Amino acid sequence: MTDLDALARRAPLGTLTPGIISPTRTVPDHIDRPEYMFHDGPEVVTASDIKDTETIERIAAAGKLAAQALVEVGQAVAPGVTTDELDRIGHEFLCDHGAYPSCLGYMGFPKSICTSINEVICHGIPDNRPLAEGDILNVDITAYLDGVHGDTCTMFEVGTVDEESHLLIERTRQAMLRGIKAIRPGREINVIGRVIEAYAKRFHYGVVKDYTGHGVGEAFHSGLIVPHYDAAPRHNEVMEVGMVFTVEPMLTLGTVEWEQWEDGWTIVTADRGRTAQFEHTVVVTEDGARILTSVD
Repeated sequence: MTDLDALARRAPLGTLTPGIISPTRTVPDHIDRPEYMFHDGPEVVTASDIKDTETIERIAAAGKLAAQALVEVGQAVAPGVTTDELDRIGHEFLCDHGAYPSCLGYMGFPKSICTSINEVICHGIPDNRPLAEGDILNVDITAYLDGVHGDTCTMFEVGTVDEESHLLIERTRQAMLRGIKAIRPGREINVIGRVIEAYAKRFHYGVVKDYTGHGVGEAFHSGLIVPHYDAAPRHNEVMEVGMVFTVEPMLTLGTVEWEQWEDGWTIVTADRGRTAQFEHTVVVTEDGARILTSVD
């Protein structure tokens, strides 16, 4: 392989800058709002992370809708399309199906989905920047339906991407699935991160520690933390049948150190290396885990 071949396979460092954010989109009055839309500050929901069967099925319905919205958004991903346009598509799809876009207004977040490009680890705000050939994009969508949230995200390749970015995406997805496969009642939560980190290390990827999975359901983010690295002896909560949470590893090609833009949301890698993330909401079952954010 020549030096030029090696360069062609290498993911470029990021050069993103903030774009222009459009006015806040409206939600029809008949759609129920989550409780954090009625007060300042964080959520005040208090609910067990162990859900009964009826609540689990409501979360599954919200999760399925969020997954379907991801499919709709993904069909529009292409060079020249703005992330604001993707936000419009996701927003309208959820509202048309009677759901509230959970991100909209959460702790002041101004948009209905998160769009994280290239070096953005998470919480990217949709704006007027057109997607470019070779970008990689994470879209994070949460639906609030019938009193519960379903939270999911996935990666998209914009046109043709370099091999290093493509492999990062595929391996991050695999890391999430391996973490989910490790779920069993009676095991500690930190087992999930142990499995994810061990897999990521095979490829010398960084595993982001400061942003984690979380309990979800009546609350968008409960107090339960699901790390994606080996955090033992911390986070030793024992998984129980009916426990609902997200698994959402963020892997990087370089450092896991990060910086935050002045918008108070957008998190980028300190070295501007590329990063990828996948997320599912899951419930612990008697023999493993059930994914609640599937289109099936």
